[in-house]
Amino acid sequence: MLKKGLILAILIGFSLMFIPLIQNFHGNDKLSDLAKYYTENAEHGAGAANIVTAIVITYRGLDTLGEVVILFLTASVIGFFLKISKSEKDETLRFSKLRKTSELLETATKALVPTIFMFGVYIFINGHLTPGGGFQGGAVIATGFVLMLLANPQFKVNHKVIEYIESLSGFSFAILGALGAIIGLGFLDNKILPLGTFGELLSAGIIPVIYSFIGLKVGAELSGIVETLSENQSEIEI
Repeated sequence: MLKKGLILAILIGFSLMFIPLIQNFHGNDKLSDLAKYYTENAEHGAGAANIVTAIVITYRGLDTLGEVVILFLTASVIGFFLKISKSEKDETLRFSKLRKTSELLETATKALVPTIFMFGVYIFINGHLTPGGGFQGGAVIATGFVLMLLANPQFKVNHKVIEYIESLSGFSFAILGALGAIIGLGFLDNKILPLGTFGELLSAGIIPVIYSFIGLKVGAELSGIVETLSENQSEIEI
């Protein structure tokens, strides 16, 4: 009873803290100087129809690289702490064989997974033209991987392949950023490649290339996390 009362008191305290914020909130009726600069220069400066992409990949590209590094460290920490021995893997596999999945799920997976993967690739390749990008496309690819595990608990992915994709994508991302600083105007300067025709697929300089590497990297890392969690799940109670 005391524990529930303490939790209730904490929730009420947080609610009281947010009340003044809600009452004193006033929406902006005009863009700030920084936002105005982005909207006025994104099209000509970055060549990207999606202003958010222009900001994330060029103007604030170093922040994006940091976010990718954080995701990599997260995947590495999860893999480190959830690493299990071969005997534990064999026991988990033995119990996973006893879990049955429906024929409907297995059949639907065969049709949906390729479509999910293609949609994820479409999202990060067209990130400079439409809403989306590398992080969103990579997350979509990982959901296809989750569906494969749900349909077939015995499915195993080659960790070396995931590691190679993740490492190559991250290394390429950093190299492109360095090239922007060396032969361009700054780190991740997308003008090291021609901007092309605004609104077309082959446009916006290196932004589509960078988003492709980010999509592959995020997809590999999230898939690796899912695979690690799948290998370590306890299915003794069946």
